[in-house]
Amino acid sequence: MFNSISGRLSEKRSDTICIDTGGVEWELAVPARSVDDFGRIGDEARAFAWLHHYEDGMRLYGFPTESDRAVFRELMKVEGIGPKQALRILSGIEPGALGAALDAEDLAALQRIPGVGPKLAQKMMLALKGKLVGAPDLGTRGGKGKASEWADVVRALADMGFDRKAAEKAVLEAAASVSAQGDGSARGEREREVFRVALLDLSAGA
Repeated sequence: MFNSISGRLSEKRSDTICIDTGGVEWELAVPARSVDDFGRIGDEARAFAWLHHYEDGMRLYGFPTESDRAVFRELMKVEGIGPKQALRILSGIEPGALGAALDAEDLAALQRIPGVGPKLAQKMMLALKGKLVGAPDLGTRGGKGKASEWADVVRALADMGFDRKAAEKAVLEAAASVSAQGDGSARGEREREVFRVALLDLSAGA
């Protein structure tokens, strides 16, 4: 079929964008948290696409990265989750935060996602734990000591429903406890470890 759609961003709504490719304007359903990732109206934009063909028609879904689309497709492998529910889940939590919550078996964090109850959270954990390898890294910066250096990690925790100030405190404490590594790939591993430790700390105090 097609992998992505590139063109001028012509419209943005709460969970929908439109991309004009020159004579054809495509409407794509996107995660609500990702709308601004496509830029401003008039900018050149690219959406990684997935087409849902059902009995009465078709619906085009769009994602800012291939990783987001991969997580969306993994979610639909869970019993009871279709495209609309998968999109709703990704509107409520970043893929990296979702993967970390699943790997930590944090059912409480999963149930904070709009539309996810106890039964669905359990199904998600059983089906997807350790499988969201396509989830993007939580951040790209290393270092310790400043909340700004861990802004992406803090934002991911805040998106899960935790108080931002409490998340900043937990992240800084986690960063202090995680030993520094050398190369770039190791820094990415450190960020994921900081997220995991902070998430466990916040969940324990919830």
